Amino acid sequence: MRPAFAAAAAASVLVLSAAACAPQDDTSTSSASGSASGSASASCSTSSLATKTSGKLTIGTDNPAYDPWFSDDNPSNGKGFESAVAYAVAKQLGFDKSEVVWQKVAFNNAFAAGSKSFDFDINQVSINADRKKAVDFSSGYYDVRQAVIALKGSKAAKAASIADLKKVKLGAQVGTTSLDYINDVIKPTQDVAVYQKNDLATAALKNGQVDAIVYDLPTAFYITSAELTDAKIVGQFENTGDGQEQFGLVLDKGSKLTSCVSKAVDALRADGTLASIEKTWLSDAVDAPVLK
Repeated sequence: MRPAFAAAAAASVLVLSAAACAPQDDTSTSSASGSASGSASASCSTSSLATKTSGKLTIGTDNPAYDPWFSDDNPSNGKGFESAVAYAVAKQLGFDKSEVVWQKVAFNNAFAAGSKSFDFDINQVSINADRKKAVDFSSGYYDVRQAVIALKGSKAAKAASIADLKKVKLGAQVGTTSLDYINDVIKPTQDVAVYQKNDLATAALKNGQVDAIVYDLPTAFYITSAELTDAKIVGQFENTGDGQEQFGLVLDKGSKLTSCVSKAVDALRADGTLASIEKTWLSDAVDAPVLK
C-alpha cells in the first residue's frame, strides 16, 4: 500500500489468504449484443449461477490497476478498495479466492456494447443512463465525489469556488465522470485537455500543460500524497443531479447474474462490510473543502 493508505492497509481484515489466478488478457470482441434483457436466475445459490466458466467467477478490471483501488498493480492480492470489494462480493456469491479469475479489460471496453468475457467488471465505472443502454449495473458499491488537483502556489490552487476555476486550463481522462464535471459543472472558458489515462493527465499537470486536473476524491488523495507531492487538492464537488453518483459492477446487458450480484452488494452495504472496506482502504475526505 502507498504511504497515504499504509496505516489503513495494516488494519484490513478483509484480505483473503489463498492465491488467486493472475489477470488474463481480454480477448472478447466489441460486436453489438442484440439480446434482450434477460430475467435473473431463480436462485442465487452458487451452483445455479450462470458464470462464464462453471465453478469460477471471472472479474475484469483495467491494466494498470491503480492505487488506492488496487495495490501493487495486482488485483488478485485482495488489497486495495476494489480488490477487497470484489472478493467480498465473490464470497457473498459462494466463491472462494481460488475460484476467482481476473481478466484485463480496458476501462472504455467494460461498458461498451457487446457481449463480455467477464462475469462482472470492477473499475470505478459510474452508473449512468447512457451506459445502462449497453450494459447492466449492480447496485452501487461506492458513493463518489470528484475533486480538483493543482500545483501548490499556482493560481488554480487558490481557487475557492467553481467560478474561480472557469478561466484555468483543466484536464481529465476521457470517458470519465471527472470530465463530465468539468464540462457540466465548471463549464470552463478554455478547451479541456482530454487524456487516455490518468497518469497522462498527472504528467500534464506536472509539466505545466494544464493548470488543474479533476479526479475522483480517493485517487486525488493518493496522487497528492504519493505521486505528485508538490500538488494539492483544491477542493471537492457536491454531487449534482437527481441522485448520488455511484460506482457499480458492470455486467452483460441482460445478464442472469445481475440480480444476484446486486443482492450481494446490497447485503455487503447493509451489514457494514462496504463501509469497513472503505474505511480501511480509502482516505477520509474531510480535508477537501466543498467548491460551490
